[in-house]
Amino acid sequence: MDALGLLGGTFNPIHYGHLHLAADVAAALELPCVRLVPAGNPWHRSGRSPPASRQHRLAMTNLAVDEFPCLGVDGREAATDAPSYTTETLASIRAEIGPSTPILLLLGADAFVGLPSWKNWRRLFELAHLVLVARPEFALPDPLPGGLAAIHDERRIDDPRLLSAGAGRIYVQAVAPQPVSATAIRQMIREGRRPTGLLPEAVIRYIDSHGLYRS
Repeated sequence: MDALGLLGGTFNPIHYGHLHLAADVAAALELPCVRLVPAGNPWHRSGRSPPASRQHRLAMTNLAVDEFPCLGVDGREAATDAPSYTTETLASIRAEIGPSTPILLLLGADAFVGLPSWKNWRRLFELAHLVLVARPEFALPDPLPGGLAAIHDERRIDDPRLLSAGAGRIYVQAVAPQPVSATAIRQMIREGRRPTGLLPEAVIRYIDSHGLYRS
């Protein structure tokens, strides 16, 4: 599919759960690339900065994707301390790649349920398709909150070929569970344990060399 996938997050730190999820979706939908978008100043954190700076999180993400040829990095959100809003990021990318290349925004199913709290969230459907990534047995809550039910019913598709043009569709992509947690990794590091196998070695070395998550 000639489309661009995007996966945003704080990536604090980036780990194999993020990376395998993005790579699995790229393979399932035959995407040439999924870009990881580290948030600079996530609006939903209400002024609380992530434990690692935006510069560190961007650097770790750049190191992490070296193991995955289908993954790339978009650093525009991490380039500024201004609050990160997904609609603004999508509009910026859309202006660069033009109107014809579909954008597939990868969202966890929990994030989708929270969409009504996002800034200008209805505009998302003008800019991109939404690909909800979830465990195979996952079911969305019923009813969906804040006007999502009608939008979901109107825009949900089951044929991924319909993602190859336009924007505004909702597609659910089942992915293998990834039992890796950034919170647990940070706790391991605080306790002096090395999170071997949970994130790329290059990222572990970066964390060690910069003393991240020690306190």
